[in-house]
Amino acid sequence: MKADLLFELGTEELPPKALMSLSNALIKGIQKGLGENKLNFNEVQSFAAPRRLAVIIKDLDVRTPDTEIVAWGPPVKVAFDSEGNATKAAQAFANKNGLNLKELPSKVESDGKQDKLCVRRVEAGRDTASLLGMIINQSLSFLPIPKRMRWGNSKEEFVRPVQWGVLLFNDETCYEPVLGVTTGNVSQGHRFHGTGDITICSPDSYEQQLHDNFVIASFAKRRELIEDGVKLLASEGGGIAVIDPSLLDEVTALNEWPVPLMGCFDEAFLAVPSEALVSSMKEHQKYFHLIDKQDNLMAAFITVANIISKKPQEVVQGNERVIRPRLADAAFFYKNDARVSLFDRREQLKTVVFQEKLGSVYAKTERVALLAKTLAVSTGADPETAFRAGQLCKSDLVTDMVGEFADLQGVMGRYYALNDGEDAQVAEALLEQYLPRFSGDLVPSTNVGAALALADKLDTLVGIFSIGQQPSGSRDPFALRRASLGILRIIIDRHLDIDLRSAIEVSAIQFELEGEALKNICKQVLAYILDRFKSWYKEEGYAAEIYLSVAPLNLGKPLDIDARVNAVASFSLLPEAGDLAAANKRVSNIISKQLGKSEPVTLDSNLLVEPAEKTLAESITRMSLLSEPLLASRDYTNVLKNLATLRDPIDSFFNDVMVMADDQALRNNRLSLLSNLRALFVNVADIAQMASSK
Repeated sequence: MKADLLFELGTEELPPKALMSLSNALIKGIQKGLGENKLNFNEVQSFAAPRRLAVIIKDLDVRTPDTEIVAWGPPVKVAFDSEGNATKAAQAFANKNGLNLKELPSKVESDGKQDKLCVRRVEAGRDTASLLGMIINQSLSFLPIPKRMRWGNSKEEFVRPVQWGVLLFNDETCYEPVLGVTTGNVSQGHRFHGTGDITICSPDSYEQQLHDNFVIASFAKRRELIEDGVKLLASEGGGIAVIDPSLLDEVTALNEWPVPLMGCFDEAFLAVPSEALVSSMKEHQKYFHLIDKQDNLMAAFITVANIISKKPQEVVQGNERVIRPRLADAAFFYKNDARVSLFDRREQLKTVVFQEKLGSVYAKTERVALLAKTLAVSTGADPETAFRAGQLCKSDLVTDMVGEFADLQGVMGRYYALNDGEDAQVAEALLEQYLPRFSGDLVPSTNVGAALALADKLDTLVGIFSIGQQPSGSRDPFALRRASLGILRIIIDRHLDIDLRSAIEVSAIQFELEGEALKNICKQVLAYILDRFKSWYKEEGYAAEIYLSVAPLNLGKPLDIDARVNAVASFSLLPEAGDLAAANKRVSNIISKQLGKSEPVTLDSNLLVEPAEKTLAESITRMSLLSEPLLASRDYTNVLKNLATLRDPIDSFFNDVMVMADDQALRNNRLSLLSNLRALFVNVADIAQMASSK
């Protein structure tokens, strides 16, 4: 028998940015609890609004299944003596399972190996309703809440005070203690538009009953309603609404009955950089901004009210009054900041700590400037321009605007640099130094920007590693993983032939590292950055062994590594790939076992006596000549494609030639031949790694 379940937890207003993570975790926890009790169900519906988390589970089993309990006892030869009498072991088994000794002979079964005493019994299932309180409370206790709070005289703890609970199952109201309240069938509607207590009739009626009381319980439906309403209102006002998904989620989490409204502000504020105005509207007021068809910011905004006002214009005017001083502050910050040049602000950076053991932000800009100048040669930038960009790269951190709106660092640096009359390339680089900021973000579009972004990220990586604070586990306070991926993205996407090993060394020298300390830090940082390639290629759908075939070559140029990995990926699709990988593994094993760390002897063509080894030697010579120009141009795909033709000569060699011949000279010569064969492939990648899972 099946029935529908409804659980709703009513609270004070939940944290908007955490609403969906709480909802998802609650559903996951309840599903896990039901699964652990072997309860089957079908559709799961989630509901999340400012004052409630709810879930409806359709077609849930009303009882857990009956369970067969099997208790195995001692073997028959241990349970009974030679005369058939029960031993102490049998008596203990009987007592434990509530049996009479006379019953034991009938309780003998084979476990497939020997006859043993065995008791089987069926444990009846339990009513699902009796388990709901435990499952729900356990799920709530595991919600991702960094800091729980208490309220009133209650000892219960939750993210916000709990006001009510609803629990309906199998056409009945369930009364269970949950976070200081007892569940029932009474919910609440909208604070102002609702009619007060709502007696929920059934899970099927839940959503409609709340809607009748001005609560749209479904997060997805509210989100869609807000998005459509904002777009329509913007269109009616002659503009285009810019809808940031994260802001849309936050606004959705703030409203039970959303009503979009449009307001305006003084066009004089448009003289302020648009990013500053947008940040002020978005961060402080949760407004959506509008642009015209030329992508210019309009002097208008859209707010979403949580109430149907009889006088909506008064609500709009209230929001206009609130935003005016915010925008005035931004205008003041911009005007005031522009009075001091970015270069003159550098002195203030000496009092800003980058990291306690690594000194000030000023010191960081000094290092970044020198490193950017070095990297400029590889990015195609003018070294002096890159150096200037490095000097100014953090000056906007001590401006009033960035102090108020931290997300504008780099953005305001660009505006202030242009205001100061700096080179346009310098200004653009100040913006691009933080790119890419996240997965899928743009990389710097300018040569100077690329040099500065690489220098800034490398300086942070080397510096943090030099003081022994590299990431461990999930802890990564300086976002070194993101910085490493950013470095790789910039190099690969912009096709920069940069040797990271050399760049890291230049950076490390600036931290006054030398000798073994210098070598160790350079090695650690390079390995850490290149290790990000694993997740990179995994996301691209490459098998792990494809990158692992290139990693052992100890290369330092990401562009070269990427070319090799892509070549191996193409090679892996060839019909010969599997056999050649296996052959390479076999060759590798033979060489490592027989030659160890010693160098093989030079191949002597006069000692090639078998036709198969002569053919293989000729093929290797021919392939070496073919590969040389291809390797020089990094055409690794065609190198491996050509090497794929060696499958037949290699197969014939192993079929017809005894490598470990009794004659020492022949044996060494054949090992030398195999070493030459392996070297051909290792010029591109260690193909043997691809056979590791075979």
